[in-house]
Amino acid sequence: MTLLQTPVAPEKRSPVRDEGKLERATARRNRRTYLALLLPGLLGLLVSFVFPLAYMVRMSFNQGSPDGVIVETFTLDTYIQPLTDPYYWRVTLDTFQMGVTVGILCVLVSYPVALFLARSTSKWRGLLIAIAIAPLLTSAVVRTYGWMVILGTNGLINSSLDGLGLIDTPLKLTNNMTGVTIGLVEIFMPYAILAMISGFGRLSSQLEEAAGSLGASKFKVFTRVTLPLCLPGLLTAFLLVFVLSISTFITPRLLGGGSVQVLATEIYDQTTGLLNWPFAAALSVILLVLFGLIIAVYQRLTKKIGG
Repeated sequence: MTLLQTPVAPEKRSPVRDEGKLERATARRNRRTYLALLLPGLLGLLVSFVFPLAYMVRMSFNQGSPDGVIVETFTLDTYIQPLTDPYYWRVTLDTFQMGVTVGILCVLVSYPVALFLARSTSKWRGLLIAIAIAPLLTSAVVRTYGWMVILGTNGLINSSLDGLGLIDTPLKLTNNMTGVTIGLVEIFMPYAILAMISGFGRLSSQLEEAAGSLGASKFKVFTRVTLPLCLPGLLTAFLLVFVLSISTFITPRLLGGGSVQVLATEIYDQTTGLLNWPFAAALSVILLVLFGLIIAVYQRLTKKIGG
């Protein structure tokens, strides 16, 4: 007697389960693709930034000698000296003050230009933006030498003022922080303009028109509507100019004439003149910490404005 076997029905697959498997497989494939695309950039960042930065930090704990020999050790002497010597405190404070002054002046001078370019609907807007950033096509060294000619004792400004009878003795506009500040403001204006234009995304002419229709004066519209909407762009421009200012070397060296000492010029003197690389590395780390503090303040301000 044979038993009749009933055919077993094939297992039905759940469409929901199949879709879940497909989504997970797609997500894994996308992650591998993203990783493959990021890998060259990550390797480049590792080689060009992380390794040199790690080497600089390690170098700062070595010991330098007067003859330029670097003693491999682990000491905090290279940090104790700049943190306890009043001279280096003065250099650090001057560097910070220079960055803040140049940043504020650059934002004040560049803001009207950036606001005009951001609001412009002319067909020449692209050309106007190109003209605003055209100074970037010229080296900062050339522009600094130009300012040395303009601000010098017999330069354009002193000659003009003397010809008009407004001064008896030439104004001292070079070999001091005044000349350095003037030169840096002009050199970094294009960066500030670009940063502001890109940061004016929240600016809306409709909000300004609405405030005006409700009876607000032009001054109130500017202070209550326009300026608050521009604050993210202003902060970004200030941060960019500040970072560029405290790390610049050419302009303080040339326009300062050796009498203006900031961290960048001091680092250069320690590496090329005294051959004290560990001490220069320690100063560089201090400068990097200064960067971090300013960026932290910037993040707090942007969150406060955005919130």
